[in-house]
Formats: sequence, structure tokens, C-alpha cells
Amino acid sequence: MAAPVPRPGILDIAPYVGGEARAPGVTRLIRLASNEGALGPSPKAVAAYAEASGELHRYPDGGSTELREAIGALHGIDAERIVCGAGSDELLGLLVRGYAGPGDEVLYSRHGFLMYPIAAKSVGAVPVAAPEKDLRTDIDALLAAVTERTKIVFVANPNNPTGSYVTGEELARLHAGLPPHVVLVVDAAYAEYIDLPDYATGKELVDAHANVVMTRTFSKIYALGSVRLGWAYCPPGIADVLNRLRGPFNVSAAAQITALAALADHDFVERSRRHNDVWRAWLAEQLTGLGLKVHPSVGNFLLVSFAGAGGHNDPAEAARQYLKNRGILVRQMGAYGLPDCLRITIGTEEEMRTVAGTVGSFLRGE
Repeated sequence: MAAPVPRPGILDIAPYVGGEARAPGVTRLIRLASNEGALGPSPKAVAAYAEASGELHRYPDGGSTELREAIGALHGIDAERIVCGAGSDELLGLLVRGYAGPGDEVLYSRHGFLMYPIAAKSVGAVPVAAPEKDLRTDIDALLAAVTERTKIVFVANPNNPTGSYVTGEELARLHAGLPPHVVLVVDAAYAEYIDLPDYATGKELVDAHANVVMTRTFSKIYALGSVRLGWAYCPPGIADVLNRLRGPFNVSAAAQITALAALADHDFVERSRRHNDVWRAWLAEQLTGLGLKVHPSVGNFLLVSFAGAGGHNDPAEAARQYLKNRGILVRQMGAYGLPDCLRITIGTEEEMRTVAGTVGSFLRGE
């Protein structure tokens, strides 16, 4: 019996595989594979989530009105131009659905987030990866790759998994070189971890132009990955398109209520940022002292090269398995074209000390 046949290109998609969350035979896990917030969510957000359980039979506010107003007030932006989604992943996919199709090109940086090419292929568009310089988004390479078929350019800033970023001046130069019909999407998922004078989220470009979108998430510094919540700040026309495409109740009531409490807990967010600054620098220093190459990062993770380490044919995978066997889960990077590297999320002080000691044991062959 003949089976239904999917559209051309669908079966060419390699499904996204998230970071591991289990290790057989291990009772205590240190989960550092998915860039989850080291301190977990705000206690106020946890309490709000618990309180939401009494209203599970009610549909949520389809427009996420109160949440959008709170986001707008915090960031000084127009709530009418904010669109909320079930994670920023949903919004990235909706942007591709809205502005690209068969034969169009979706451009991104070589080591950018894997969801960019997946979203492109899902609508029959062609993903195009521009080369990077020293694991950093190369503005000139992106501009050189733009063709008449280019419809969307994705820039993760800072980038996952490399941890590098481009400056506000570089983002503006990229936008200035794009045709007006091309949508520039600045994926600023890790923006809350950064306090640098030359960094820009893309917000100012959205305010000034009709073809720029900034996306954000509650999964990282707010540590609300399980509720699936992201948001986009858009020009009015693009916000209208996203609202036409999204589901009528795409953000759960629990997510909205929890996020409102998380947004209001400014002290917790600041504590999470300071914790990340301290222990990212500490772990980088420890791993560098062990002879490993640690790439500079402004996110809540480190990209670490194990090339030539330990005398193994595949040292990064050998290190990953060694850590996993001891209850430490980190992220392999082969799918990102970085097979010699592992990505390690910044966790608690105890977790960071355990990671540094265990990596040292691996390198010593213990």
C-alpha cells in the first residue's frame, strides 16, 4: 500500500538533537549540555508557576497582553510590536514561513544555531552558511553571500555555540549592506549575560528600519526552558505577519504567569549574571591551565577544543564519554562542524569545580 509522500526536501532535514539529559547507571547528574541557567529560575517564578495549576482548564490570553506590556516596559519598547512564541524557536520558524519559500535562500554564519538551516529546509528554502573568521561571524562574508534569492539573514549575537559576538557597529554595517527586501534577524538569546559597551541586541535597528527583527528567550538567564517561551521585537508589518501565522493560543497561561514573575525579580537576574561572570572566567582559567584551547565567550557556556588531547583518535568524544561515565553531561559539537570541541554550560560552583577536576583526570589518563 502506498504511503503519503512528504514535500521534497523534508526528509533531507536532520532532526535537531538537544543536549543529553541522562546517563545510564549514574544516579547524580551534572547537566551542562543545554546552556540552562546555573541557578535555576527565580523562586518567585517557581511560586507563580505553582499558583497557575488552579487554572489549567482555562485558555490562556492568546495575545500574551500583560506579558508583552511587561517586556515592553522593561526594555523601553512598544508592546504592540512584540510577538510571543513557544520558545524563540517557534518565532524563528514563523519568520522563515512568512518570508521564504522554495528556491529562496536563508543565510547564516557557518557555526550558527542549527535551527536556522532546519527552518529553511522546512519551507523548501536553501540554507546558505557563510564562513567565519576565528569562530566569529564575518560581516563581509555574509554580505558577499547575499544574492537576489536571499530572503532572510540570521545572526546569533552572541553566537551559540562559539560564544563570540559582533558589535553594534558591525550589525549596523551588515544591515546597511542588505537589500530592503531581506529580513535581518538578530537572535539575542544570551543578551542578558552581556554588559559590554560595544554590544547591541539589535533593538535600535528594529526601531529604525522595516526589515529587522530581534528575538529573545526566557530559557537562558531566566532558566524557564521547560515552559517554552520566547519573544520577538519587530517592525509593525512583520509583527502583523507573525500574528497571522502563529497559533491562537501558542503561549500557555503557565508560561505567561511564570515569565511575569521572573521579569519582576531583577535582583535574581543580576545575581545570575554575576555568578556567570565569575565561574565562566574561573573555568576558562582552569581548563586553559590544563593545556586546552578555550575560546572566548560572553554567553553562559564555553567552547573548549580537545584537539590533540590525551592521545585519542577522537579526543573530544573520548572526553565527553569520560565525563558522561562520571555523571557530567556536556555537548558534542560535530553537528556544528566543530568535531574537536565540546560545549560546557556554566553551572554552580560545585559543578564547575567537579568539571575542572574530572577533565584534569581525563587528560592525565586516570
